[in-house]
Amino acid sequence: MTSQFSGPGEAPEHAAPPQLAAPFAPAGVPAPPEQPEPEELEPDWAEAAGSDEAVAAFLVANPSFFERHPDLVANLRVPHPRGPAISLIEHQVGILRGQLEDERRRLAHIISRAREYEVLSARLHGLTLALIAAPDQHRIEEVLHEAMCRDLNAQCVALKLFSLPAPGDQADALLEAFHDFLDRRHCLCGPLDQGKSRLLFGDFGVSVRSAALIPIRAGERSGVLAIGSDDETRFGPGMATDILDRMGEIVGHHLQAIDHAHA
Repeated sequence: MTSQFSGPGEAPEHAAPPQLAAPFAPAGVPAPPEQPEPEELEPDWAEAAGSDEAVAAFLVANPSFFERHPDLVANLRVPHPRGPAISLIEHQVGILRGQLEDERRRLAHIISRAREYEVLSARLHGLTLALIAAPDQHRIEEVLHEAMCRDLNAQCVALKLFSLPAPGDQADALLEAFHDFLDRRHCLCGPLDQGKSRLLFGDFGVSVRSAALIPIRAGERSGVLAIGSDDETRFGPGMATDILDRMGEIVGHHLQAIDHAHA
């Protein structure tokens, strides 16, 4: 059976009614829900979506990404160099544990250095009291020798003082050897050549492998306090010298006080 048309251009009798747009839907008929549009990557990320740098930059720029996708955190597997793949959370925990161990080692090192410094400060205080009680340079040398051999594991100690020669006078060999050292303000540590070692320590200089040279300024006189060791690692160029510098200042001031008392 064929449909009957009432006229040209007219729709058939049994044709389905046209669908109305949502704003014009009949009363009581709910409008179909709108389908969410798929999330699109920004152009910058889309162009380089396959590169490691782009992924890393995206995660840095979007720190809440894993909060919006918590299932990824549990499902991601990170290759581990010492075993099977582990989850991202386990990987982060491993990194944090390693950082914690590094901080613990740093803290232990700082505490150890602080304790060593405390011990050295106490020894310097005791040495200062002994030097104050010394009546002359000879007793100062004895106090220094006892303290350095006991506390610094030194084998020989020498205190050499000299005055600058008058114009036209010839300087002695010791002054010539350490003339440049007199301008220093801080202790010099490290190996010592045999010539200077013999000038400072005499026959004991043959066994000296490392030394600490401390500049001494005692009024009109200057000199060097030399501490020698047969251990080549005992006094090195990289060691801290603040305690030795303080000791040199104490010795210089006390020698100057003795000179003024005997003047």
